[in-house]
Amino acid sequence: MESQIIRPGHLTAHQVARQLGITLGGVRLLVHRGRLTRSGGTVGQPWYSVEDVTVLALKRQTRKAA
Repeated sequence: MESQIIRPGHLTAHQVARQLGITLGGVRLLVHRGRLTRSGGTVGQPWYSVEDVTVLALKRQTRKAA
């Protein structure tokens, strides 16, 4: 279940997955590989910084364009 209350400037794992066009498993892999860092929330419902997700999305777009 997605958290209803979240600090401004943060995204849930579900929102990150939608932004990047990947699954929740893909989000977990990004965290495991050190490409995305949790910035709050709980163990079961982590939050991620909007800035970190934006940087990651731009890197992915740049890689696709090349």
